[in-house]
Amino acid sequence: MRHRFLPTALIMLLMLAPNLLNAQDLSFSLGEDGSISARTIQLFALITVLSLAPGIAIMVTCFPFLVTVLSILRQAIGLQQSPPNMLIVSLALFLTYFIMEPVFTQAWTNGILPLSDELIDVETAFVRTLEPFRVFMAGRLDPDTFRAMAELRTETINVAPTPEAPLSILVPSFLLSEISRAFQIGFLIFLPFLIIDLVVAAVLMSMGMMMVPPVVVSLPFKLAFFVIADGWSLIAGSLVRSYF
Repeated sequence: MRHRFLPTALIMLLMLAPNLLNAQDLSFSLGEDGSISARTIQLFALITVLSLAPGIAIMVTCFPFLVTVLSILRQAIGLQQSPPNMLIVSLALFLTYFIMEPVFTQAWTNGILPLSDELIDVETAFVRTLEPFRVFMAGRLDPDTFRAMAELRTETINVAPTPEAPLSILVPSFLLSEISRAFQIGFLIFLPFLIIDLVVAAVLMSMGMMMVPPVVVSLPFKLAFFVIADGWSLIAGSLVRSYF
């Protein structure tokens, strides 16, 4: 249990650059002025990998789906800067951790922990760490999207949408499937707020108040509707349940 809440950056680090953990104490001569060791190269490589960690999280987790739906929700309500982008991204990140915690825990237990205890080598740890993410992505793939991506690779047209599929096809297919699913949900979210806009616009037209922007008048009603319906809890609960 003590490993349950450890940061997932080590998992992402191992997925992207497993060979960095095997750097040797080699040195490269730069002449009489000095030399640069493999440890220094390793340090620069690790810093580079850490800078890419957000991109890795976007590629293999549910974060793209969550942040897209929350952004569409803000646009549907009619708010431009509230909630701010930082708050939306933070909420999406914590929901991502809530949803992906079993995957992170399995990757840590099967791959990272045995490697740190020197029970397996780096190559085996890489495969074991990546396996839970492969299963997660394969379970969310749209078959048509996967086939469309596979057809772009003539040598892998017959590959099935399984966890064993190549990452070069699995990851983009997963991202496209998640974005497509987010837009479908965004359409359903937009409908009730669109109805409120239409009703307010019709009332203003009937009252001859054509110079009053309907969006300004409808915004308080949309906020009241969202608060009364406990919208944030409903949206968050629905998004989480869609993964279980």
